Amino acid sequence: MSDVQSRPHCNVKPRTVRALPPGLPANRLRLIRMLASKWVNGTVLHYFFVGGPEPQREAVRDAFAEWKGLPIGLEFVEVADRSEAEVRIGFDQADGSWSYVGRDILGIGASESTMNFGWDLTDDYGHTTALHEIGHTLGLPHEHQNPFAGITWDENKVYAYFTGSPNDWTKDETFQNVLRKIDPTEVEGSNWDPDSVMEYWFPGGLIVEPARYRDGLNPAGGLSAIDRTWIKGFYPKLKAAMPKLEPYQSKPLSLDPGEQADFRIEPAASRNYQIATFGTADAVLVLFEDVNGELRYVAGDDDSGQERNTNISTKLFQGRKYVVRVRLYWSGGSGQAAILCW
Repeated sequence: MSDVQSRPHCNVKPRTVRALPPGLPANRLRLIRMLASKWVNGTVLHYFFVGGPEPQREAVRDAFAEWKGLPIGLEFVEVADRSEAEVRIGFDQADGSWSYVGRDILGIGASESTMNFGWDLTDDYGHTTALHEIGHTLGLPHEHQNPFAGITWDENKVYAYFTGSPNDWTKDETFQNVLRKIDPTEVEGSNWDPDSVMEYWFPGGLIVEPARYRDGLNPAGGLSAIDRTWIKGFYPKLKAAMPKLEPYQSKPLSLDPGEQADFRIEPAASRNYQIATFGTADAVLVLFEDVNGELRYVAGDDDSGQERNTNISTKLFQGRKYVVRVRLYWSGGSGQAAILCW
């Protein structure tokens, strides 16, 4: 699109707010909120196209490949069966472009899309749109809603603009996508990146401060340098070798918040197993089966904010290979935890 004024915007789906017990220490709450939408590194996200012309599908494949090629530790695999996909991508031109955020997609019914593209993806703006919606699926929010951005809006003009063409949003959609500040507990760091792929473009007159954006904000498009650095830091390329988790032999987890440990399990017998963490910590634990070199989700548990530890109980089979990943949110007391399989 050559006319910037005709470009519509992403209408991201509202976040699912995790219910947490009252009275949690501020730092513990911050870490849980900040990491809640993120995947364990090494997750394989399977995506399925709900219709759509081939040039649009290819544009989405290219965007997945660009994120992966940074490189990052997540994997993206296209599947031909909707039931196999965590990410289901529609091309309803009457529904705009949008996505659910991060692990929220796991709560969406298999018959529903988790992402949609409502305009052409084959030009530069379309390519940025594809990167942007995938960014939401990776757990990234809108950058202009960063509470540390220091943006002051002319709210009346914002509502007038976004409730009109080409977006035609409601006032609530405008608030949720533009004016609402993300809770500071959900944000890592304090810097605003106006060039982020997760940033909107804005016409002149909507931003009062910073003064340099009063005439409009128009990011260059594509992934910014900060986008690349941040996503590679959170989803780093995985190491090829993983230690083996042997039955009845605990492994220490000396992790900082956001860090992850990975182990392989090769059962000597087919039976029911318990895999659990121990210690005063909030973590997410996920078990995958290695099926011909591709990891398939088996089970997971998240104990964040609760006075218990993660625990997976499932049957593992002799001759098969499994991978268990544990990502730490918060650790209290000694700051130490452990994982055990038995």
